[in-house]
Amino acid sequence: MEKEREKMISGEMYDPSDEQLVKDREAAKIFCKEYNLTDDTNYDLRKKMIQNFLGKTGDKLHIESNFRVEYGYNIEIGENFYSNYDCLLLDICPIIIGDNAMLAPGVHIYSATHPLDPKERNSGKEYGKPVKIGNNVWIGGRSVIAPGVTLGDNVVVAAGSVVTKSFPDNVVIGGNPAKIIKYIEIKEEKNKN
Repeated sequence: MEKEREKMISGEMYDPSDEQLVKDREAAKIFCKEYNLTDDTNYDLRKKMIQNFLGKTGDKLHIESNFRVEYGYNIEIGENFYSNYDCLLLDICPIIIGDNAMLAPGVHIYSATHPLDPKERNSGKEYGKPVKIGNNVWIGGRSVIAPGVTLGDNVVVAAGSVVTKSFPDNVVIGGNPAKIIKYIEIKEEKNKN
């Protein structure tokens, strides 16, 4: 049983009908339902729930309802994280999000994918590709981050974007498929002496 989970996390083809993986997904559905039904003004309870369920989190975070995950244990989020309403993280493979990240309403991040070959796809097996989001990233509403994408530090993703490839630090990206719209000049702090 553990073999399919290991294959899944490492990005190999795996069988999602594996008994343990089915149980893990059911546990995630139960968690999401309970989390989304809690009073959204009870910040401490909601934070504790998220910290106890996800793979790793920072201490300062806030996630609005509705929040959905595939497994939860493959998600790592940094310090000072905020997710607005209706966020979906399909964490077949690791989804790692850095510090000071903000997700606008309806952001979807997918590490799950399927074979292109129809015979392989029809076998029921699937695989994933990890997603890594850098520090100080802001992802605009209804954007989709596709499997295997890495976004560098300080990236801003325009609302409604479909991000199908990786991008370096300090860029604004947007569109379908997303492309660089402009480069961000980081302002240096002035010496206060």
